[in-house]
Amino acid sequence: MVYGLDLVNAVQKYYQQNKKSSMNNKYKVAILAGGPSTEHKISLISAKSILKAINKENYEVFVIGIDHQTNWWWYPDEDFLTNPESVADIELKNGGIGVRLDKNGDGPLLVDKNTQQAFKVDIFFPVLHGSYGEDGVLQGYLNAFNAAFVGVDLLAASAGMDKDIAKRIWTEAGIPVARSFTVRPHLMSEFSFQKIQAAFGMPVFVKPANAGSSVGVSKVENKDDYDNALEEAFKFDKKVLVEEAVIGKEVECAVLGNEFPEASVLGEIIPKASFYSFDAKYMDDDGASMAIPADVPENIADKVKNYAILAFKALECEGLSRVDFFVTAEGRIVLNEINTLPGFTSISMYPKLWEASGLPYSQLIDKLIQLGLARHARNQKLIKSV
Repeated sequence: MVYGLDLVNAVQKYYQQNKKSSMNNKYKVAILAGGPSTEHKISLISAKSILKAINKENYEVFVIGIDHQTNWWWYPDEDFLTNPESVADIELKNGGIGVRLDKNGDGPLLVDKNTQQAFKVDIFFPVLHGSYGEDGVLQGYLNAFNAAFVGVDLLAASAGMDKDIAKRIWTEAGIPVARSFTVRPHLMSEFSFQKIQAAFGMPVFVKPANAGSSVGVSKVENKDDYDNALEEAFKFDKKVLVEEAVIGKEVECAVLGNEFPEASVLGEIIPKASFYSFDAKYMDDDGASMAIPADVPENIADKVKNYAILAFKALECEGLSRVDFFVTAEGRIVLNEINTLPGFTSISMYPKLWEASGLPYSQLIDKLIQLGLARHARNQKLIKSV
């Protein structure tokens, strides 16, 4: 790759600053954004919001953009986006510096592929939603280089991403979940429309087991809907959930912590369409509204918070997660799903719930970095081999 003069100057300036900064107490934080998933663009918006809000008095911050082919690009001047104000058109800017991870005795290093110059990173802040970033792949990769990072570790990420596996764990923990069948392509004949209708009635929801932000999710009212929904969902995963429709309020709870997690106030999603689709979340300004706190009785809110913490612990989560529920008119509580790396835009529910709970966005970022560093320090004390 041929670097432009401005980029070369930015790199040289960063290396000079990096040498000087070893004498100060600032942590070097690398925000990881983008990735190969269908939620690539949302990740970029989350990263932009974090970069704007993070306290640069406490941290040296830079962005690593990960493209659709999982190449890592370093943007030393923090200018990493084209069309940053457009959800539909936002992209990583061309001209980043190709980097790779390496390690020495002190921990992970980012290495410039062109010059082979290396610099230390104290902690990574992933905001890659969906596959690669939220399913354990990135967490396993960072673990291989003994890197500290924000958010859940490999086990919680992979289990939380797989709605089928997560439901099994939560059922064992005594948490109510919606009834469902798990369908695989070679067993589709066992799950006819008639069988689904007899078991759950109509409507039902069909969704990929491993996907986020309502990607590939369809509401089914009849056999044609069902056939089309399965075809759509199997584009995104090798197994699909067919799930009963639970009619009720969509209530969300933010959880924060390591060994002693805490729950936020509750928020309520009020979709304007028949369900909270990907477009309603991100593409349609009038797709839904939020209510914080959620309009549910106090005793129900307390139960939801307790279930959220229990769900978080059951999956061995640490750092952060958003846990989503349905609350019916009769007071029935049903856990819908967990998001172990929820949206982090300025209008996303997770930071808004903590802001309503007394923890502003910038301080929330501080807390998440502290939790990631604390977990890494704890894990360093474990004996890895004998």
